[in-house]
Amino acid sequence: MHEIEARTILSARNGMNVYRGCTHGCIYCDSRSTCYQMDHVFEDVAVKRNAPELLEDALRRKRRRCMIGTGSMCDPYLALERETRLTRRCLEIIDRYGFGAAVLTKSDLILRDLDLLKRINDRTRAVVCTTFTTFDEDLCRVVEPYVCTTKRRFEMLRTMHENGIHTGVWLCPILPFLNDTEENLRGLLGYCWEAGVEVIVNFGMGVTLRDGDRQYFYQQLDAHFPGLKDQYIKTFGSHYECPSPNAAQLSRILRKECSAHGAICEPEAAMDWLMRFEDKQAGEQLNLFT
Repeated sequence: MHEIEARTILSARNGMNVYRGCTHGCIYCDSRSTCYQMDHVFEDVAVKRNAPELLEDALRRKRRRCMIGTGSMCDPYLALERETRLTRRCLEIIDRYGFGAAVLTKSDLILRDLDLLKRINDRTRAVVCTTFTTFDEDLCRVVEPYVCTTKRRFEMLRTMHENGIHTGVWLCPILPFLNDTEENLRGLLGYCWEAGVEVIVNFGMGVTLRDGDRQYFYQQLDAHFPGLKDQYIKTFGSHYECPSPNAAQLSRILRKECSAHGAICEPEAAMDWLMRFEDKQAGEQLNLFT
């Protein structure tokens, strides 16, 4: 890791990343793509040491409160967060200024900050999401090697739900020829319903591959699944979108299951739900996009 001084911390849609880079080692990670113009080794995480100060300044100047999202590009609960505590400091500021928080993480380290999330949720709204890709624990340890497995993420979500925190799942990617089976999908959805998941974000049953991401992914396929890279090249060529041959069937199952359990799975509605701000004390509901 190395420290940097960031110039800004919030995106136009109020997204925040206190780190740049990752140590989870997921073989499919889009954040490795060269289009993001990362100027350092991906695993040498850049720590935005002034993130809390930038966030406080940004929130102080906002005319309307809203949800602050984190985790879309880089996980806010990397192992180094145990020492830096930058994410926790940012949550403290979000709580102090009465904003909401939507957090996406693959790490159970977020349980350390359950007290803060409960405080935020008492006044406004806290949403905790995780990524589910692989129900099989052994396969999970290969495709997402340096972060807690799917079962532990499920247990984390269930704890959040039991404490009144809204929960959601990013169901992606579904890797063609690896985890694109009905058995895998139904296993993951079973975890969702037991953890009280209210929203499932899924942009299609497949994976996207760009320059930078593609090369790393193929390298890992060669290391762990000999011959599979050739199947990808034969099936998808250099296409950005690589849909599963089972995509239509899996999508039907997802829609049917979500309908039966009252969960949102239409992508635009799911994103709107995640970032919907509520002021519980004033009985006010504000939408980020209004």
